[in-house]
Amino acid sequence: MSFESILFERPEDRPAIEPAEMPGFFVDLNLDQIVEAVVKGRQEYNLRPLFWAPLGRVGAIEYRHEVMQELERPEPARITAAFAQGMRTVREYLTRIERLYYPLQKQRWFLDAVDVYCDTVAALRRDLSSTDLHARGLVALRQYLQEYTASTAFAHLEEETKGLKDALAGIDYCIRIRGNSVTVRAYDNEADYSAYVQQTFERFKQGDVKDYRAKFPASGEMNTVEAQILDNVARLYPETFGRLNAYCQQHADFRDATIAAFDREVQFYLAYLEFIGSVGAAGLSFCYPHVSDTRKEIADLEGFDLALANKLRAEGSSIVCNDFWMNGKERIFVVSGPNQGGKTTFARTFGQLHYLAALGCPVPGKEARLFLFDNLFTHFEKEENVEDLRSKLEDDLVRVHRILSEATPRSIIIVNEILTSTTLSDAVFLGKKVMEHLSRLDALCVWVTFVEELASFSEKTVSMISMVAPENPAVRTYKIARRPAHGRSYAAALAEKYGLTYGALKERIRP
Repeated sequence: MSFESILFERPEDRPAIEPAEMPGFFVDLNLDQIVEAVVKGRQEYNLRPLFWAPLGRVGAIEYRHEVMQELERPEPARITAAFAQGMRTVREYLTRIERLYYPLQKQRWFLDAVDVYCDTVAALRRDLSSTDLHARGLVALRQYLQEYTASTAFAHLEEETKGLKDALAGIDYCIRIRGNSVTVRAYDNEADYSAYVQQTFERFKQGDVKDYRAKFPASGEMNTVEAQILDNVARLYPETFGRLNAYCQQHADFRDATIAAFDREVQFYLAYLEFIGSVGAAGLSFCYPHVSDTRKEIADLEGFDLALANKLRAEGSSIVCNDFWMNGKERIFVVSGPNQGGKTTFARTFGQLHYLAALGCPVPGKEARLFLFDNLFTHFEKEENVEDLRSKLEDDLVRVHRILSEATPRSIIIVNEILTSTTLSDAVFLGKKVMEHLSRLDALCVWVTFVEELASFSEKTVSMISMVAPENPAVRTYKIARRPAHGRSYAAALAEKYGLTYGALKERIRP
């Protein structure tokens, strides 16, 4: 197979234009927090757009699974890390050139950058050739590297680079300093007295002595005297420095576009694996989901909100995992129960799992079966905007109408606490109207609601409730279970916990 990209199996898998901003549902699902945690420390690669572009083909997801699993092995991970470090050095050299002033110094740093590039690419080809690989992407990359490094263009670049470095290293010259005058001339087999002088004074050395040698500035920038000396050396050896000047002009674009793209794109895998490795160290599981674009019988065992897990890990706390599944005609999770019980977290988990699966990434959980969507829509509660002159209820209905008009049977819809600004009877009426449309649409949906009548709307709805501790209803377990809605609000337990029962209030205001 020909090598297209380590991220995209086929050209049509790649977006025509990289996204310029994150999808609108990212904030609702806390996916923005996940991506920021993943790309932290890798700003040079501009990885965010790669995480803003989900795949639309199951085969493309499986392609990424293969590469990701390969890079979990120590040897391929070591090889790609060494390659990344080499390419980072190349970029550092090229960046340094932009800060330098003297042309000859710039040219020498450019020569060194190309030399590191040739060595890095050759090492990647050599290391991959001696490694047993199974992922189609890495196998194709190995073949591409073999062809590229065997090409006339690369062989000429490598040979010319080494030859020019040897020519520059072979230049000897003499500097004569008398007062304020500095003279540069060609080396004429003068004797080197440095070893003799050192040997002569060695007998006077007693213990540690102060080092009087001059230190070159860390920036690498030459001063004017050094620059003039170098200019004079170039005049003494015009043929060698003429070659250097022509070399820099000829190879200005020395980096192969495919290899440069690999350097960036492989960081998608390395960054995500590093991130989930740190989260998984707390005992949480990740798996490669089975993804289908036809079957909607989905499931996840011991899944969790990845953004919340990362936050709690930093705080030294643990997270509660939950299971879910849909069978047969089931399409809509209706999640009800007491407040602060994990309902919104469950909805976010559902969305995160499907989005991460569409990126071709491992997802939270021990085992997962997920659906490849065409669009993901979220409707989370937001503050009223006084400028648009719409009530909260009207805004809810307008947003829901937009979602329902754009969604398809392959979409995923996540609705969190809507219709809270109207009466219960109106909420039930409007909720059932929305539910009718969702049922006809046959899209996968999670609906967090206080309207428990929706939980038993049809055979497509699955009732799930947030659980409380049996011995103390005021304690939330953050477990979400498949249970019929029971109509309990636990208001009495909460009132008792916070001293707001009738008896407690009467006692507090008694004269």
